[in-house]
Amino acid sequence: MREKILRKKSISFLLTITLFLTGCSGPPDLQSQTLPGAEETDEFTSLGLSPEFDYEVPESLPSILVDQVGYASGSSKLAMINGEEPPEEFVILDAGSGREVYTGKIEKKGYDETLGTYISHADFTDFNTPGTYYIQAPSIGRSYAFTIAEEPYKELFQKVFQQYYCNRCGLTLSAEIAGDAAHNACHSREAQMKDEAMIKLDVSGGWHVDEIGSRDVARGCRTINTLLLAYELYPDAFGDALGIPESGNGVPDILDEVKYEIDWLLKMQDAKSGAVYASVSSVDNKTAGYILYIDGITMDATIYFAAAMARFSYLYQSYDLEFATNCLKAADRAYRYAEQYLADISQEQYFHAAAELYRATGGYQYHNVVKSYLNQNPQPDLENDFAFWGCVTYLSTKQTVDMELCNNVIQNLMRKVETISYASKSSKLLVKADENQGSHARLLQDMMRLAVVDHIITNHEYATVLENHLHYMLGRNLQSISYLEDVGERNYRNVDEAVSVMNQVDLNAELLLLFAAIMDDELVVSEE
Repeated sequence: MREKILRKKSISFLLTITLFLTGCSGPPDLQSQTLPGAEETDEFTSLGLSPEFDYEVPESLPSILVDQVGYASGSSKLAMINGEEPPEEFVILDAGSGREVYTGKIEKKGYDETLGTYISHADFTDFNTPGTYYIQAPSIGRSYAFTIAEEPYKELFQKVFQQYYCNRCGLTLSAEIAGDAAHNACHSREAQMKDEAMIKLDVSGGWHVDEIGSRDVARGCRTINTLLLAYELYPDAFGDALGIPESGNGVPDILDEVKYEIDWLLKMQDAKSGAVYASVSSVDNKTAGYILYIDGITMDATIYFAAAMARFSYLYQSYDLEFATNCLKAADRAYRYAEQYLADISQEQYFHAAAELYRATGGYQYHNVVKSYLNQNPQPDLENDFAFWGCVTYLSTKQTVDMELCNNVIQNLMRKVETISYASKSSKLLVKADENQGSHARLLQDMMRLAVVDHIITNHEYATVLENHLHYMLGRNLQSISYLEDVGERNYRNVDEAVSVMNQVDLNAELLLLFAAIMDDELVVSEE
């Protein structure tokens, strides 16, 4: 019997806890007759009955669903069988030679009402020989190819991380790193205020959030929050050699990448008031080329900014204290501005920003806001990202905390994660997904919550749920789609560009966290 033993380092986060043809025939030949007075001709005049060959052949999807990247040696390995009457056995064949290397039994799991289909499992956990393979079974055909390797996701993890470099604005991207996404520096000219064209500012930099080069404060800050959470939970996964220009400078590459966005965010803060402009958009102009517009100040952008800046300053201070201090001052100014317009922000946003500033400064005024929120909300809505981020930050602070409130927070987190875990295990795909496969944002957000609690209590069951969700994202789903860029035999680009994950900066961060959780270098698999 195999089981996973997870050994994790104790970090400050734990100190506060006591505790995935039909042929269309034309019309019959008609006997042509020449009309009286008409000249005979070789030309044929159509009567509108000519054959129509514009049709679509229904796509044939495999009934054997696998992770199209692969499985780690020594890990649990499942393929899913989609169909009511599967065969009794399956075989694994070497992709190069076609030689059979493994035979196993198929276990029926029954009908899944949410998915609207019957699912069975093909378990090959005890097959660990490195290589590239596919699965085949009588009457249902074969799967897409997959690998078995010691570290099947290592290169993919780096590719997901480098997506942020590919999204950098205002910078010439090298083909060595960016590949086909390489280009000269873009959107470097000054931008004008949308409502006051005479006012222009340098707002170059940051990450593109769409194909036309827009940059957005709220989405950028959401991404920063998730990337920094991933770094705090799994620092060893984010070293200084992930293949960006800053690699090798002595600073973890993830902090270097986040700083590129931070530098842009600082340009988006109004120098006088501390408020923050919402976004920068690019509009093509036939005579002037593209024009950059700065959207106006919003409270949403301002409070997002305050929290993200405070979080970054806390984690960056050991690398550049002066820059970190400037970020903290910018965070406080934004927070003070937002306090004047509390009716325009949610209590969860206010709580989150206060929690970040409390951890960074120890200021009692921030702590009062945190305690007030948690006392008024003994069961905070942990599906709300602001409530979730604020709670996690409060648990991880080295400042004085209210232990009763902390214990209550951890109990609520555990209840939330138990609900997620139960729903996942209840699915025959082992992932809480529907037949339309349109809930990637929710799935990834759930896994972010699961990763936090798994890190606290080291739960084998939760680690397995995390792995199943990554398998799902990489092709073990009813549509056999790999949702990552240029990964897998059946990629999302062949189906629907809109369902990409990597091209959405905020979802990509959650995906990166999921990878880091699974690739944690202290995950040790052993036999008993």
